[in-house]
Amino acid sequence: MKATLKKTTPNPEHSFNIHKDIGHAILSAWHYHPECELLVVKRTYGTCLIGDYVGPFKNGDVFLFGSNLPHTFRCEQEYLEKDTDKIGETIVVLFQNNIWGDTFLSLPEISPIVKLLNTSKLGLRLSGVTKRKVGKIAEEMLNESPARKLISLLSALEIIAATKEYEIISSNGFNLEVNSIDQSRINTIFEYTFNNYHQKVALEDVAALINMGKHSFCRYFKSKTKKTYIQFLMEVRIGNACRLLVEEEFNMTEVGYACGYNNISHFYHQFKALTKKNPMDYRSNYIKTEEKKFAE
Repeated sequence: MKATLKKTTPNPEHSFNIHKDIGHAILSAWHYHPECELLVVKRTYGTCLIGDYVGPFKNGDVFLFGSNLPHTFRCEQEYLEKDTDKIGETIVVLFQNNIWGDTFLSLPEISPIVKLLNTSKLGLRLSGVTKRKVGKIAEEMLNESPARKLISLLSALEIIAATKEYEIISSNGFNLEVNSIDQSRINTIFEYTFNNYHQKVALEDVAALINMGKHSFCRYFKSKTKKTYIQFLMEVRIGNACRLLVEEEFNMTEVGYACGYNNISHFYHQFKALTKKNPMDYRSNYIKTEEKKFAE
């Protein structure tokens, strides 16, 4: 399970990279990079893997990833087609954690930002007013002058550090050894799981993809991800169920079947175990949150 080292090359006139990804450009393999990343999800839904976290992402989400944190975002095909009004769109800001220089970062006034960047090594999902403010700043940065872009980036980080409206995504125990992980194997497993989670998935079939027996595969997968494959499959299924609950008008039974559950009671049990809510409450809470956001 080796995450791909993704190299980014900023324009010679700029010290960091900011760009908009549209459609297929949103997709990426399980990868990491030395730069920190501020990611704004403008328009798309799907499932993300961040460190050892698996779960849904949606329109309006804003993430901050520290240096070398592996991640990938997978959205449905409809968000990848250019000829639809649903084409996916994200804004990506990539910057070195010492972009302003060691002397500047040693100033006492900047210590909250330094602490924030250390915390972001496990990945952060922003919330509340902070999410909206930072998302707006990132969008405005696309058309700003080079100097203004740098100031805006510092402003966005200061806002996050000051309010602490975020949740840490990956677990404290997550510690990926990027040089010891088999890249092709984990990408094969991820691709197969994302393409087949809606139907029956047998451990023997997944193990065969990387030429392993069932028991060897189970030990291998847990040693690399700190979770069992069954748990990972459940997280992918429930992550997609969360997306369907807020994006589509399916009833609870239809959502369960669409995510690979033939036993709806089992679907309810796993959904609540992972989200602490039953599917109906999850949808209801999401609707209330969206109504409150638009009312503000």
